[in-house]
Amino acid sequence: MQYQAFLIKYAEIGTKGKNRYVFEDALVHDIRMKLKRATGSYSVSRERGRIYVNVKSEDYDYEECIDALRHVFGIAGIAPMVQVPLSPDFSVLENAVLSYFKEAYGDSNVSFKAESRRAEKSYPMTSPELDQELGHSILEAFPNARVDVHKPDVKLRVEIRQYMNIYGKIIPGLGGMPLGTNGKAMLLLSGGIDSPVAGYKVAKRGALLEATYFHAPPYTSERAKIKVMDLAKQVSTYTGPILLHVVNFTDIQLAIYEHCPHEELTIIMRRYMMRIAEALAYKNNCIGLITGESIGQVASQTLQSLVCTNEVCTLPVYRPLIAFDKQEIVDVAQEIGTYETSIEPYEDCCTIFVAKHPVTKPIPEKIRKSEEKLAPIVAEMVEKAINEAEAILMRKDKAAEI
Repeated sequence: MQYQAFLIKYAEIGTKGKNRYVFEDALVHDIRMKLKRATGSYSVSRERGRIYVNVKSEDYDYEECIDALRHVFGIAGIAPMVQVPLSPDFSVLENAVLSYFKEAYGDSNVSFKAESRRAEKSYPMTSPELDQELGHSILEAFPNARVDVHKPDVKLRVEIRQYMNIYGKIIPGLGGMPLGTNGKAMLLLSGGIDSPVAGYKVAKRGALLEATYFHAPPYTSERAKIKVMDLAKQVSTYTGPILLHVVNFTDIQLAIYEHCPHEELTIIMRRYMMRIAEALAYKNNCIGLITGESIGQVASQTLQSLVCTNEVCTLPVYRPLIAFDKQEIVDVAQEIGTYETSIEPYEDCCTIFVAKHPVTKPIPEKIRKSEEKLAPIVAEMVEKAINEAEAILMRKDKAAEI
């Protein structure tokens, strides 16, 4: 079937009252950006609580268009539409509806319900009249069809506006909020399963992302860095370009290993990661940190450890996976396409120099005393790591150093 337009349905944006136009503008912008990668020419327009993607070329690719729209946060549903010029003659609409029904469902044994909405009040028939007449016409034309107003197989929707819009299916979107409507946050991105999912989840609520990755050559390979870059690219298909900060963490990690009690290695390492990520966040106008931590998953993610980690941060730390089971995280990673990359066997600095018996209930006072001895040794290392972090702009299929 040749669709002339797509109706973009949103959910939460409709509750925003007088500020709704801000969210609609952001959604229209995101749709236009995503459609640039789809074959064909499109325009995006708004009309009284509706957003439309209008097809401008006959050679457009339907699947590519739908795929692009399904990567836009804020879209609750995508309705491919047949459009007919507005006419007061009911037979014009009737013929278009019957043609649509035949091509979409044939003469199959399908139940349906006609749902009309007359936004253009100059049209001579009311919505109930349209429902009744269209339902009658379909039953006459398709003997195997039947009406079911409670649980129909098909809801055939007709909207009378500047055009007469006809659609019968709604393709689910990602939901959430348009990108950029909730500020920018810094994601602590590793090569594991959790952190890409955490970044995706916060971006889905409208936050733009930057990311920090801690690299420890020669203990972590160049392939481990490439793996994280690949993850950033995959997440960027949803979030737009991500500025990835690659921090050389080797000297700091070795100093922690040499000068701190081994059972405290993980928590002290984590605290320094948070300090460095926060410094980069402040430099780049981020207003929060994002981690992939989940309560009890590893020693550094017990409630006591999280309290100890939070102590070194002044920015809020967002942990969208905090109550997720591992399988729930894996399920999302598979949905967004990061799982297969995350399980590639290239270790990052979170998996080396791991204590055999890490403390699971760290006492902040004790950790602070260990860090007091360490601070003079690593102060310059930390400053150097922040100032010399490599910045790479990650986007789908490409990367560019800043």
